[in-house]
Amino acid sequence: MQFRSPYWLFLLLAVLAVGLAYLLVALRRRRFTARFTNTALLASVVPRRPGWRRHLTFAALLLAVTVLTLGVAGPTASVRVPQERATVMLAIDVSLSMEATDVLPSRLKAAQAAAEEFADLLPKRINLGLVKFGRAGNVLVPPTQDRDAVKRAIAALQLEQYTAIGEGVYACLDALNTFSQTSTTPGEKPAPARIVLLSDGFNTVGRKVADAAAAAKKADTPVSTIAFGTDSGTVNLDGTVQQVPSDKVTLRGLAEATGGSFHTATSQAELRSVYKDIGSQIGYTRAQRDISWRFMFAGLVLALVAGGLSLLWSGRLA
Repeated sequence: MQFRSPYWLFLLLAVLAVGLAYLLVALRRRRFTARFTNTALLASVVPRRPGWRRHLTFAALLLAVTVLTLGVAGPTASVRVPQERATVMLAIDVSLSMEATDVLPSRLKAAQAAAEEFADLLPKRINLGLVKFGRAGNVLVPPTQDRDAVKRAIAALQLEQYTAIGEGVYACLDALNTFSQTSTTPGEKPAPARIVLLSDGFNTVGRKVADAAAAAKKADTPVSTIAFGTDSGTVNLDGTVQQVPSDKVTLRGLAEATGGSFHTATSQAELRSVYKDIGSQIGYTRAQRDISWRFMFAGLVLALVAGGLSLLWSGRLA
């Protein structure tokens, strides 16, 4: 918790001083009572006081003043709020290995279903684009808030030969750069951007993944990766069964090099969970929100309680 006007907290010293003064007066009264040996005469001279109830009333009042002082200082708390503006590029591997059925109904179909859910999950104010990469990286949908356009492109994805992970990252960076130039006014800070890349295979063509990671790092664009499928996945290519294990090492390295997060998905349900986690990271941020009203309300309630107890036990407010 932080305070917008922390200098008001110096008033707590006055509250502390009042509390100490009350304590000293109470101790002095107790010593005086102990020296007065004729208790019967003391009772006739000094009216009966509420005793411990008086202390409870004062404690409630002192606590009320303390809480109200904190409220005046303008307390703020870090809360989770939707991103006001951000851009996300979703990059999906469409290589032939995505036909493997170790993730039902197939890697690609599961990826498509979860990607459509991801599009719906992101707050509407966030721009979302789509890149496919097989032989090369191709921008299918530039960053837009039109979720239907993105979902139609996701549903139309078709398998291709080869896996160009590096080219997929470069295509995303190009799309993000173009969008930033056309959507950002002079002097305005570019919106935060991120790439969510889903792949299952080794980079077989195009520029190196390490070079793409360096370019994303330079552009301050984290790449969150999802290693899709299992190590026992197979596909049938021209009558020949081929092993297509998930390449976790490369994808983990890409995420770590760019400041993104790495995930694995071996089932459609797990993939949905991963997308929700990434969507939460991208679509929301932490911001300081004023919570003075909570302290003001609590302080007012405590003050009313103190006044009510005083009226109940002594018939007066003081």
